[in-house]
Parts: sequence; structure tokens; C-alpha cells
Amino acid sequence: MTKKDGTQPGSRERMLEAAIGLMRCSGLSGAGINEIVRASGAPKGSVYHFFPQGKLQITAEALAVYSRRVMAFIDQALTEGSQPGTKVRALFDAFARRVEEGDFAQSCAVGTVSLDLDDQVPALQPLLAARFADWMTLIAGHFDFADAARGQSFAGLLLTAIEGAYVRCRAERSSLAFVQAGIWLAELAEQVGAAQQPPGHTGDGASQSRPASR
Repeated sequence: MTKKDGTQPGSRERMLEAAIGLMRCSGLSGAGINEIVRASGAPKGSVYHFFPQGKLQITAEALAVYSRRVMAFIDQALTEGSQPGTKVRALFDAFARRVEEGDFAQSCAVGTVSLDLDDQVPALQPLLAARFADWMTLIAGHFDFADAARGQSFAGLLLTAIEGAYVRCRAERSSLAFVQAGIWLAELAEQVGAAQQPPGHTGDGASQSRPASR
């Protein structure tokens, strides 16, 4: 893999990229040290040079990199629409294209690792929860809810649908789950948005004037 400036990534970057790819395909269990070394082509002796805490450190750092990319992806998708419904449709259509481009073999790395958690890696649980919280806060910021708690809750619903759609897409080898969820949730977003508008609001920033009484 060549970076944007034309240079080749170093061993550390290659290991992080390999970890992200492996976790997206097979979760934490599929992203062991040996698998990361093999997929990255990095010397095995460099693992503990760059990541002295081993697999836990690689996982945490790889998820941080991945999370920043997901946030940029979500932010871009949500800026494509101006109304709540179009924002939701744009977001889920973007995820539908994303899963298609990965040939239905890649899920959300944070989601797959969450499903792999066991008593041996309790330190990852708060990290994973924090990544989801960051994404929900970002999503909520794109919707004008009068009540912040409702906005955060709605963002949580969208994120839950996204994570669930990944599971169906891989099982069905189809992006239909994202498309269907986007249609229904866009309708819900429009209903909620309309309910919050003041009486007489036209939806275009103006208000309908009432007929003058005679």
C-alpha cells in the first residue's frame, strides 16, 4: 500500500492497517499477532518494539485509527442532505455502498471486536463503548432536536441499525438491509422533524402567513 505522498508505509503503519482489516473481517480472534505479522509483511521482531503491550495495544491503536475514519465517513455522508430524512437516507446509502465495495466480507471493526470480548480483555470494553459514544455524538450533531437527550437517543437508534445491518449484509451477501433501514428511519426522521416545527412552518425557513381577518 502506497501513501498519498507516494512513500511506502513503515512496519508500524502496516501492522495497524493489517489489524484493522483483520478485525473488520473476523473480529478480535482473527487478529492475532501472527496473523497481523503475516498480513502486514512486517518483521515479527518489530511487533514489541512498536507495541510493547502486545495485542491489546495494537488493537486499541488500530481501533482509534479506524474510528477517526468512520467519523469522517459519517460526517461526510450526513452533510449531503439538508432535511432529516435526506440525511438519514444519504447515511444508509453510503453504508450500503461501503459494504458492497468490501464484497460483503467486512463489518464494523468496533462491532466485531465487541462480539469477541471475553474476561481476558476487559480493558477493551470501555474503549469500545467510547468509540460508539463518539459516533452517536457526531450523528446527533447533524440533527436539530429540541431536546438533546432525544437527539442522542435517535443517534443511538441509527447506530444500532447500522451495526445490525452489517450482520445481515454479511449473511445475505446483499446491501438490502442498509437500504431498507434507511427508508424506514428516514421516514421516522421526517415525522420527528415535522413534529418539532412551529405551527405554520413550511419547511423552507419561512412561515405561512395566516389570512387577515376581515
